[in-house]
Amino acid sequence: MSDPLGKPLARACFEAPPERVARFLLGKILVQKGKGRKPVAGRIVEVEAYLGPHHRPPDPAAHAHRGPTPRNRVLFGQAGHAYVYSIYGRYFCMNVSCEPEGRAGCVLVRALEPLAGLEEMARNRGFDGIPIRAQKSREKRNAEPDRHALRTLTSGPSRLCQALGITRRDCNGVDLLEPASPLQLRDDGASVGRIAVSPRIGIRHAVELPLRFYLAGHGCVSGPRGMRA
Repeated sequence: MSDPLGKPLARACFEAPPERVARFLLGKILVQKGKGRKPVAGRIVEVEAYLGPHHRPPDPAAHAHRGPTPRNRVLFGQAGHAYVYSIYGRYFCMNVSCEPEGRAGCVLVRALEPLAGLEEMARNRGFDGIPIRAQKSREKRNAEPDRHALRTLTSGPSRLCQALGITRRDCNGVDLLEPASPLQLRDDGASVGRIAVSPRIGIRHAVELPLRFYLAGHGCVSGPRGMRA
């Protein structure tokens, strides 16, 4: 019986420039398969590419642009691994390493559409139940969640890490393409619509580079509404 969350991806797909890998990742599934619990998973709907230090001109927004360090050494290794880093001392963001070893390109996963384990995602985010959209309070008991309401779970790089329980301690360096890994990238064959391109969000350097890729009009893309069209 086939896995409803799809099949593992080939490493060769990640041994390519970040801009190409970023587009490839849209529509794929990020799944956390912890021991003794059901999978928690979401479909990737928004990403950003960060260029390796070999790129000319360099990408000053990339963690690897000054070369390898103890913090970023995962990026200089084999493609298809998780690079997880902390921000503000309490939140995490997850990148996927790409390019051949030593070139250190990566793709930041910015937003997911929740697919599985919604109750656990909500608990991890500190919510009292799954977010829903209802017109009146008495309707909430029977209201069904929709992807516009669910964007509060996984819309944003730190939100999605919190929802899936991704931390640097547990997930940094994990091989995302290994079927036995607790954190995996998978492909269920879903098609994607129009891919939109824009500058990256929330950075101070190289802000003009068009390296943010997302599914146009998708309700779970992060940022103001105008940045999701």
